[in-house]
Amino acid sequence: MSKRADALVIRLAREDEREELEELQRRASLALPDYREQLEAHPDAIHLPPAQIANGQVFVAELDGRIAGFAAVVGGELDGLFVEPDLWRHGIGRALTDQATHEARNRGFSLRVIANPAARGFYESCGFSVEGKAQTRFGPGLKMSR
Repeated sequence: MSKRADALVIRLAREDEREELEELQRRASLALPDYREQLEAHPDAIHLPPAQIANGQVFVAELDGRIAGFAAVVGGELDGLFVEPDLWRHGIGRALTDQATHEARNRGFSLRVIANPAARGFYESCGFSVEGKAQTRFGPGLKMSR
């Protein structure tokens, strides 16, 4: 279950990587100021459920052997998409989104996401459309689908 494009490989996450993936999520989440204050006040918000990894719902992107990002796909929902901030704009998020779309379709779903409004342009460039608004724990979000 790998996809290779140059030095980028997408594979299933391993259970022993959970803490490393959560730290990646923390770095990516704090890289933008939108929710920094809330995340620092509620560090418990960054949590990758072990069951998602055990159930084959988390995909890791490796670039030259380094974990560069990950995506969690629960049913037809993109439950999380995080890329190392120093690797933004290298096609990793798009590759993970393509993998997530493939997985959702294999399960009979179209892919949906509740997106941070600051990520709207990224998701639109990946073929998502805005369907409405959503309220999240930390503020307004966008309901989008692909």
